[in-house]
Amino acid sequence: MTTKMFASDNNSGVHPLILEAIVQANQGHVAAYGNDPYTAEAIQKFKAHFGEACEVAFVFNGTGANVTGLKAMVRSHQAIICTDGAHINSDEGGAPEGFIGGKLLTSPSADGKLTISQIERQLHHIGNPQRSQPKVVSISQCTELGTVYTIDEIKEITRFAHENGLYVHMDGARLSNAAAHLGCSFAEMTVDAGIDMLAFGGTKNGLMMGEAVVCFNPELASEITYIRKQGMQLGSKMRFLAVQFDRLLTNDLWLDNARSANHMAQLLAEGLVKFPEITLSQPVQSNAIFALLPKAQIQHLQKKHSFALWNEEKDEIRLVTSFDTEKEDIAHFLADVKNSFS
Repeated sequence: MTTKMFASDNNSGVHPLILEAIVQANQGHVAAYGNDPYTAEAIQKFKAHFGEACEVAFVFNGTGANVTGLKAMVRSHQAIICTDGAHINSDEGGAPEGFIGGKLLTSPSADGKLTISQIERQLHHIGNPQRSQPKVVSISQCTELGTVYTIDEIKEITRFAHENGLYVHMDGARLSNAAAHLGCSFAEMTVDAGIDMLAFGGTKNGLMMGEAVVCFNPELASEITYIRKQGMQLGSKMRFLAVQFDRLLTNDLWLDNARSANHMAQLLAEGLVKFPEITLSQPVQSNAIFALLPKAQIQHLQKKHSFALWNEEKDEIRLVTSFDTEKEDIAHFLADVKNSFS
């Protein structure tokens, strides 16, 4: 057995059923740029989950999904409110500001979540032409710290945002993990909760590549097709992106994958907290574990395992499980943790 990494769910392979779907789609010729039956079928699967009114555009990666959706919502003199740890702020190389031209207005967050009070503080300069004008609230589900917004929390944010003339964008790179944790449907925590635009993640949940922009607000949908092309996110052989989502959304494969990853994270967390020297710095609500370890133990584990040193000052690490993480991987890691204290 090859021990798997805990650095990121991006490090995982491709689910065998997704690979099988790609191979099956690799038959003959079809029209390019999404004018094919595979893409049409995948879009219908999204409509089955999110409602007939949604508009769907497949893109190559998460940054592409976020930026494409946000550009449809924001003009260059406007701003996006998010946490300082949001992926659009900390892990996208300035792409949102560079491609959109707007500004990110960030707030610190101990648990990765954005609050109404933090949003409200960014609204004081509305109408001041010397300041970027807030137009979008962007939240991540799951957050970058592995935490999950409840449906009520999302509804509270969307209600406040809409009352103040703001749109709400959701970075759903790990939306499947959030749905598995909450035991709800995709629609319940997105369109039904008032979300205007969603970046739906697939790569972290078993796909080879690909994410989807899902628009719920008809005022915003018409521009996405053109923004996707200008942003270099329109795949010519679209069927190979689309067929992955078709299979992922068939027979609850998305849910099986997410539940497995979440369950492995719980097992790993339960094993870690048995050591008195280790504490969890965030609740484990998805497939990510944030833990505080003595520096010596971190250095020992780094010799054999791949994981993120999240905050070096706090000796905080991040461990991420994947759809293909197995109990043997957890046991192997925990055995090495035990050995590090010997």
